[in-house]
Amino acid sequence: MSQEWKTLEWTDEGVVLLDQRLLPGEERYLTLTSVEDVALAIERLVVRGAPAIACAAALGCALGAARSEAATADALRVEVEAALARLARTRPTAVNLFWAIDRMRSRLDALLAGSGGDPVRVRDGLVAEALEILREDVQTNREIGAHGLPLVPDGSRVLTHCNAGALATAGYGTALGIVRAAVGDGRKVTVLADETRPFLQGARLTAWELARDGIPVTVVTDSMAGHLMSRDEVDLVIVGADRVAANGDVANKIGTYTLAVLAHEHGIPFHVAAPLSTVDFDTPDGASIPIEQRSSEEVVELAGVRLVPEGVAARHPAFDVTPARLVSTIVTERGVARAPYTESLRELAERPA
Repeated sequence: MSQEWKTLEWTDEGVVLLDQRLLPGEERYLTLTSVEDVALAIERLVVRGAPAIACAAALGCALGAARSEAATADALRVEVEAALARLARTRPTAVNLFWAIDRMRSRLDALLAGSGGDPVRVRDGLVAEALEILREDVQTNREIGAHGLPLVPDGSRVLTHCNAGALATAGYGTALGIVRAAVGDGRKVTVLADETRPFLQGARLTAWELARDGIPVTVVTDSMAGHLMSRDEVDLVIVGADRVAANGDVANKIGTYTLAVLAHEHGIPFHVAAPLSTVDFDTPDGASIPIEQRSSEEVVELAGVRLVPEGVAARHPAFDVTPARLVSTIVTERGVARAPYTESLRELAERPA
């Protein structure tokens, strides 16, 4: 399974992103040359998925530093802080974004303290840090896949929601990383991909990347999951996450909670795959997670065609929260957490990398 495309990349010309709004019809790459370009790309879903958003923010910070003409380290600090503040305003739910911003800010502070006031060293150091975040993300995803491998028996029919694959990360994927690990181990695995309205991440993105890898995938509408479960056509559910609260409550793409309830009703394992950077120990439970409210136009229109009568309102919470009691496991790069998550997640976070 060779990945011939990249979700995001650092180049001399700028930050290069695969425009996910156009898939599967067109594979177009955008070269972004300013912090504002990167921020808008995150807001407009050119790049999406919590780990990929974090990587994009890190690259955006590095881009701002690299393109800065500040003559002093102090002046560079002001510009980088402004860049980080702009990137922090893009999307509120995915905590990985703020993890990456905090990490880039910590690196900035360390570089300023040790650079002797040389802005060139600070710029180079921030670029190096962003590239390290990308490298670590792919490695983390592969480790998630390895830890999740025992959860996927040979012959499994896996239902997933949204896209938690290579397109949602710097490469390999979280939920789909577990699928890739199982296929790489020689297990026969088939995937049922919820189409995931209203942005159709499952139908457009999950199906696209799995088809590129030669992994059997069938797209189903979001409302078909219960029917398929009742007919014993689903063995397990694996999803990603945009934020995991300290108690194990999970915020993920809208519709995930519904799947968890259905899986619980039918006795089907419901697994969450996420790096520890997605776990927010400062957020005690799901009720404290901010839920992004996106434009209703993304609901009432599809590919520029209006689906809803003029004057009729629509709502668009981008995420919902699945209570920890419905989650079978949370698979991280350091191991598999099980209830009680307040204890198991903390233990994994404190385990040496």
